[in-house]
Amino acid sequence: MNESPRRGRPRDEHLQERIVEAVNSLLAEQGYDGVTFEAVARRCGASKASLYRRWSAKRDMVIAAIKAGPARHNTADRIDTGTLRGDLLALCRRLDRTLRAADSQTAMLLLQAGLEDPELCDAIETAVGPTGARLPVEMLEAAAARGELPPGVRPFGFEEVVGAALLLRRVNGLLVDDTYLAALIDTIVLPALHASAESRGPLPAGIFSGDPSSLSQPSPAS
Repeated sequence: MNESPRRGRPRDEHLQERIVEAVNSLLAEQGYDGVTFEAVARRCGASKASLYRRWSAKRDMVIAAIKAGPARHNTADRIDTGTLRGDLLALCRRLDRTLRAADSQTAMLLLQAGLEDPELCDAIETAVGPTGARLPVEMLEAAAARGELPPGVRPFGFEEVVGAALLLRRVNGLLVDDTYLAALIDTIVLPALHASAESRGPLPAGIFSGDPSSLSQPSPAS
């Protein structure tokens, strides 16, 4: 009598979805520190071994969850509208989409985690594609080549102001549309970029730059 060979435990086709949901809910409730392999396994009804088979480090698991959740609509395509103003608008729209794809608590806690772990910021930007929180060097170089910016422009104004403004609007449920973004760019971002080329001495790193440690360094004596 022929018998079919015994197979192992059936593959759980929905485990990945449950893991993503568990990680993102823990981020919202407890922050980055609250996401552990044990907590995620308990919440999604899986073994820690099944998580470790997918990721060797918590950071990788969190990035995968962000990529499948808040950043799922991101694209790594380079923004190139032909004008600096158009590029900035597209970049701001991308950041607003990223922030609104997560609940406000998760967005705040991810920002806090990024401030404490700059490598996490870098890893998220690399893994999920540009979130819009940073101003790409290529965008500044293209604008300078078109004569829209003077040489020596630095991204401090964008990386300090835009992410903070959009995050606060997200947290408070305030409207962000193209009229608002255009006003933000025309009255704050573009003047700040031009002013950065004339600034004497080094500028601090913006809060969304991925290098917030520079913010705590003492200012040079005047």
